[in-house]
Amino acid sequence: MAFGEFDGGRTSARPMAEINMIPLIDVMLVLLVIFIITAPLLTHAVKIDLPKASSVPNLTQPDHVQLAIDADGRIHWNGERVDRAVLRERLAAAAGQAPQPEVHLRADRTTPYQAIAGVLADSAAAGMTRIGFVSEPEATRSR
Repeated sequence: MAFGEFDGGRTSARPMAEINMIPLIDVMLVLLVIFIITAPLLTHAVKIDLPKASSVPNLTQPDHVQLAIDADGRIHWNGERVDRAVLRERLAAAAGQAPQPEVHLRADRTTPYQAIAGVLADSAAAGMTRIGFVSEPEATRSR
């Protein structure tokens, strides 16, 4: 930092445009020391004796219904063969249960889509909201 000029005492009309950084650095270092000293004092915790809760969540798993449709379009409810009228009654009864059961729909590979769509429409009309398709993965071929 230059505080004077080399021109032999002549003063110029320009103001000095440099900022003296040393006082700013001193203030920053003082603040840093203050924060280092006071930071451990702020981390002290208040000990509180909280009550102990002994509740166990009630996890009720909903049942599931196995619906199977074979290649001829016959419907099976948990392995028992039923017709469309009985299927609608059972779906309506299952939709009214408190934890609504899941419907696992299995269909033969050659089942016409019309039979599957009819069962899906009956399930939706009864109010069933949890319907899943069950399929078996193809066997891996060894080469």
